[in-house]
Amino acid sequence: MNKPINWFEIPVADLERAQRFYEATFAIDMQREDMGPMRMALFPYAEPATGGALLACPDARPGDHGVVIYLDGGTDLAVPLARAVAAGGTVLMPKTELSPEIGFIAMFADSEGNRIGLHSPGRGAQG
Repeated sequence: MNKPINWFEIPVADLERAQRFYEATFAIDMQREDMGPMRMALFPYAEPATGGALLACPDARPGDHGVVIYLDGGTDLAVPLARAVAAGGTVLMPKTELSPEIGFIAMFADSEGNRIGLHSPGRGAQG
């Protein structure tokens, strides 16, 4: 296995609201795609990075006890955490150092109630 995660989906109840939230939190533009009953907003990425999307469909059930993914929070997790709060999210875990080698993590609740982790790299990088 070259990379343990090939794709991720964050379930949402309101795709438009969730897309606004993530675009504001990460200062990105997301591409919309519809595949039958599945509606998605894709996170921007370039191969070989892992891709992912917000997913709205009849079986998508956002919540605070499901799978937790850790998204790239850049070099300073305070920046996306502040954007998440400004966009209507809640900080669940402030920026926390795991170790100098692993780096920092933080966690927030998104506009749909999902727990989303942030990670910034270690080895002396500011997190």
